[in-house]
Amino acid sequence: MMLHNRVRQFSAIVAASAVLAFSAPAFAQDVTESHLKAARAAVAAIHATDPFDNILPQAAAALEQQLIQKNPDMQELIGKTISEKALALASRRADLEKEAALAYAKVFSEKDLADIAAFYNSEAGKKLLDSGPTVTRDLVKAADIWQNGLARDLAQQVGETLAAAAKAKAPAAPADGAAPADGAAPADGAAPADGDQPEAPKN
Repeated sequence: MMLHNRVRQFSAIVAASAVLAFSAPAFAQDVTESHLKAARAAVAAIHATDPFDNILPQAAAALEQQLIQKNPDMQELIGKTISEKALALASRRADLEKEAALAYAKVFSEKDLADIAAFYNSEAGKKLLDSGPTVTRDLVKAADIWQNGLARDLAQQVGETLAAAAKAKAPAAPADGAAPADGAAPADGAAPADGDQPEAPKN
């Protein structure tokens, strides 16, 4: 199932690239050579296409595994053929670089692209690219701790406020020694009210 999904994913990428390739010429006419050159420099500086480095090797490995499963007796020929054909297709990486440059040129001006390339080719820019993932992981970890602290303190403070409000609404209990309310039975040993004197015992 994983192999099938990988093959389908590669097919989708190829199809999307084909659509983009057909639509590129009309737009390419609107981009000057210097603008495109600046875009290429920016793409190279930020390593924009690096995440796609493994597409061809992964596709080759998936295809090799699939074909060997179907034709185990041809394993050596399959491996050799796929390696040769994949190597020949590697030159098409330039197509991806061109499409990336066009995509950036569509959004950023030539000056913007020059500034981007200048920054990311500087020591600070290179350090940002190299250390950015580590900083992002630390930031996510700090944000998780911060979020948990906020949720805890919010729940505690709301709980305290609600508890205080509930306590204020509760009827106050009578203090010790306070007279009972009307109709309440007298406490043990208390004198009966007037007219309620008990009769003296008869001889």
